[in-house]
Amino acid sequence: MTSPLSVQTARRRTFAIISHPDAGKTTLTENLLLAGGAIREAGAVRARGERRRTRSDWMNIEKERGISVSASVMTFEFGDCIINLLDTPGHEDFSEDTYRTLTAADSAVMVLDAAKGIEPQTLKLFEVCRLRDIPILTFINKMDREAQEPEAILDEVAQKLALDPVPLFWPQGSGDRFRGVVDLRTNDFIAFRRPKAGETGPLEHVRTPLDGYAIAGILTPAEQDEITGMAELVADSYPAFDVASYREGHMTPVLFGSALRQFGVTELLEALRDYAPSPRPQKALVKETATTLPAETDEVSGFVFKIQANMDPNHRDRVAMVRLASGQFKRGMRLKTGSGKQIGVHNPMMFVGQDRELTDEAFAGDVIGVPNHGVLRVGDSLSESGTVRFSGIPNFAPEILRRVLVKDPLKSKHLRKALTALAEEGVTQLFTPEMGSDMIVGAVGPLQFDVLVERIAAEYGLEVVFEPCPFNAVRWIDGTAAALDSFANRNKSGIARDLDEALVFLGKNAWELGYVADRHPDVKFTHIRERVV
Repeated sequence: MTSPLSVQTARRRTFAIISHPDAGKTTLTENLLLAGGAIREAGAVRARGERRRTRSDWMNIEKERGISVSASVMTFEFGDCIINLLDTPGHEDFSEDTYRTLTAADSAVMVLDAAKGIEPQTLKLFEVCRLRDIPILTFINKMDREAQEPEAILDEVAQKLALDPVPLFWPQGSGDRFRGVVDLRTNDFIAFRRPKAGETGPLEHVRTPLDGYAIAGILTPAEQDEITGMAELVADSYPAFDVASYREGHMTPVLFGSALRQFGVTELLEALRDYAPSPRPQKALVKETATTLPAETDEVSGFVFKIQANMDPNHRDRVAMVRLASGQFKRGMRLKTGSGKQIGVHNPMMFVGQDRELTDEAFAGDVIGVPNHGVLRVGDSLSESGTVRFSGIPNFAPEILRRVLVKDPLKSKHLRKALTALAEEGVTQLFTPEMGSDMIVGAVGPLQFDVLVERIAAEYGLEVVFEPCPFNAVRWIDGTAAALDSFANRNKSGIARDLDEALVFLGKNAWELGYVADRHPDVKFTHIRERVV
């Protein structure tokens, strides 16, 4: 007999949306919420009878620049499923936030611009998915604009990603000639239409049998012959869709649409409902023994993949986003970190972007927000017993290092507090050299420093400037105590510690890193560090 816990777990679909900037990811996210009934129109949340503004991009810098710089979580129901949508930053300067968010996802939707195909950032994010065996569903967006031939895009997916693309739908034309798509599984044609002036809410797109009389009112005879012939050719050219192969990460089902016109969005949700995996087992240490923890395990457990501070500008709040890995969580539970800290979770919440509501229960696959004041950090594990620890939340060596100064020297302590809090969120990394009093901030890209300046000014009332520093490369170092002591004595000016007090070596450039590493073979230099707490 199936247990109630198994039933609830099977209802969950937790997925991340990944794409290159400007592929239409945020537009798709909002229209998924619309199609799922979570909002009435783009930006208006349905909650307790109110209409409130919401977007996955809610920070000021996101609104001003039109890009996503922070991952956000949106939970809503679709049919009998609970959908946990993790929207990720598309801009490469914020890729580390995306990498961490992918640790919380069971599957991913890869959004491709129909005119551009696979772009560099898409390729990087795919590699992260592959490392974690995350299955990918592909949505080819912007078909209402001039696009590449569908076969060319699918060939690119096969060659660059080594995935078997299997179209579930096939488009008829693109741009002004885009007429809709044929569902290759049912032979129904779904007609495309643009919203009428003043039309709001979800758009309905009519399904018509391709081999019936009614199709003559939608397609010309030439278009009918073209799409019928293409459907037959596609059936012969591509393998049959296999759910198991998709979930194992070998095959990607492909859909075509236009997120801006709400076309193909409902079909994408249906594909996620029908094919995407429910919460997958998680690798963990249980009582210091390596194991794979099933989602149906009775003990409640989870891990922090993101910290978000000051989501509510009226309260200086700090919320840990916890991906539940197993069990049935209930409001008021007391959970322990891997280091033994006990936390009473009295006000757990679920999210639709910046908006949140208290929740009384949650299950594996769900993402809950746990308010805390600096107790939890990215990478922390939580469980009822405190004996479950998860790994896999990575820190990557930053590519840009800057010295930070506050314009009012009397506020140096406030600056350290601000930088520490932001580093604990994972916004940037903070290094403290063993020699001197400088604080060095590490980031993936320059846009992160713009975010830092804005947030430090808005949330802490400090004016800061970032200046070049003598160092341009960093690696974590490890080895025996004797080897590390010897290395530190010879390279005192380059020794620093990160937020966890782990030792790092700061080099003037990549050449120096290689030179120093060659001279000290007993010291291990790494560019990735995972916290297991």
